[in-house]
Amino acid sequence: MSDGGVPGRVAIIWRGLCPRCRAGRIFSGALRMNDRCPSCGIPFSREPGYFSGAMYFSYVLGVGLILVLLAGLFFLLRGWPVTRLFLVAAILFLPFIPAVFRYSRILWIHFDRHFEP
Repeated sequence: MSDGGVPGRVAIIWRGLCPRCRAGRIFSGALRMNDRCPSCGIPFSREPGYFSGAMYFSYVLGVGLILVLLAGLFFLLRGWPVTRLFLVAAILFLPFIPAVFRYSRILWIHFDRHFEP
């Protein structure tokens, strides 16, 4: 099944859709995952500890977002010390934690299913 290349894959990940059928949602709520795809029935968790790999994506997303916030604060508040800017960036990052959790799992499922269908 063709997904339309990279732009299509990005759209599927952004919408949180199943990597196989590209129709069923991975999450049934803000933080609640479906055990299986509602459309094709593929299990999203293969084994106990499966989502340990999602921690790598979570780290990259989290650090990347904090660096973007830090860079933005650096240009907005030029006279502040870097430690204070980092603290403000960390506080501004807090509302993004649920999204980082959600997308790290979505990215992990897509990454894993791409290399080991």
